[in-house]
Amino acid sequence: MTATTRNDTPVAIEGGGVELRMRDVGGGMAVAFVRLPQGADMAPALTGMPGGLCPCPHWGYLLKGRLKMRTASGDEIYEAGEAFYWPPGHAPEALEGCEYVDFSPTKELAEVVDHVKAHMG
Repeated sequence: MTATTRNDTPVAIEGGGVELRMRDVGGGMAVAFVRLPQGADMAPALTGMPGGLCPCPHWGYLLKGRLKMRTASGDEIYEAGEAFYWPPGHAPEALEGCEYVDFSPTKELAEVVDHVKAHMG
């Protein structure tokens, strides 16, 4: 069994107020602690991914804020206090400062993190 806290989880992405901490927790799954400032739009960093959208599924809980998730079939809004499943094919935009924790397949999440870091400069 593996447990971690936000502060004990290594930073994988940081810049412009965006912070993503990620750790493999076993079973092929990773936990991510994410902070997005109001107005953060991750779509530009996803350019070059299939359909320009994140191809990794995420299961989690929005701790704080409001988030618009763009998908090929339309936008969805998520608010603090909601558990979520985001299937592959999405791009988040923070309508308010957001904090969430999610669980994703480690390999797929690592590929997206590497892509985003390369596009953040």
